[in-house]
Amino acid sequence: MAQDWTAPLDTVNFRCGGCRHAWEAQPDLIEDAPDDEHHPHRYFATCPRCQREHQPQAAWARNLMRAHQAATGPRTAEGLAKVGQNLAGHPNSEAQRRTRFNAMKHGMAAKTATYFPAKPDGYSFCAQCEVNRGWCEGQAACVKQTEIFMLHHAAFESRNPRVLAGVHADLQAGLTAMLQMLMQGVLADGVTLKVPKVELDREGNCVTLSYLDEFGERRNVYELSAHPALKSITDFVNRLGLSMNDLGMTARTADPEDEKGGGVLKLDAETQETLQGFGKRMELAMGTAREMLARAHKTTQEDPVLVAHEAREGKT
Repeated sequence: MAQDWTAPLDTVNFRCGGCRHAWEAQPDLIEDAPDDEHHPHRYFATCPRCQREHQPQAAWARNLMRAHQAATGPRTAEGLAKVGQNLAGHPNSEAQRRTRFNAMKHGMAAKTATYFPAKPDGYSFCAQCEVNRGWCEGQAACVKQTEIFMLHHAAFESRNPRVLAGVHADLQAGLTAMLQMLMQGVLADGVTLKVPKVELDREGNCVTLSYLDEFGERRNVYELSAHPALKSITDFVNRLGLSMNDLGMTARTADPEDEKGGGVLKLDAETQETLQGFGKRMELAMGTAREMLARAHKTTQEDPVLVAHEAREGKT
């Protein structure tokens, strides 16, 4: 029997906007929402953890009701039979390759729990986490860290670094964003920092050094130094491979006529050589080399100095 989505619910999942606690309970307040087509009621309750009143129904629960009503599928016996036929031949080799690490989940969660046990809102990165706090609290380890743990194990087990492409893409994007923030800070503060120069006098008091200019006005002596973030920017650029050479944006690389210069191997239709032609050329070169060695050996044997020396040594 189809569910009546217009009737009020007895129990509702709530999410506190203050402490982000998630719980399931009977609503304290039910308001009519005639403009909401999928469910004409709104639910509110008091948070049992921080006692905040009128906390709304969890967004994921609200969206789940909408998804259930929008879902379509076969209801007749014929339609259900056709759906069953679609599952024939599954899981295939591709599906098995993708799911063969599913059995690792429990073990990976146990290993991750050593470093990241589940404690909702207990880590600094929990503020941006969208995982339900009530569900997370019932897990052995942090869900997000377990996912990263499993991805790395799967990559090493299968010797396939492409498994980590998404993780590395997020990391690269975050580092690039940090680099941009560093550059904005340097541009706002200035490449060089000017600080008044201070020294200690004979009594041990700090005195700002100053002098009288040509107009008799007293001016401070400043000490100039490079911005301390410049070194960090340089290290980031080198580590991320963002230098001009890495990006192929140097003047030599950008000049199309530089291909005519030395150090560039360019094979066109005139300079290409077949394997057979290369073999013939090598055979001819080896034959010439043998003739040269024979002539050199003959010349050496006929050398009068060598002949006289061998005669004295009794080698002839």
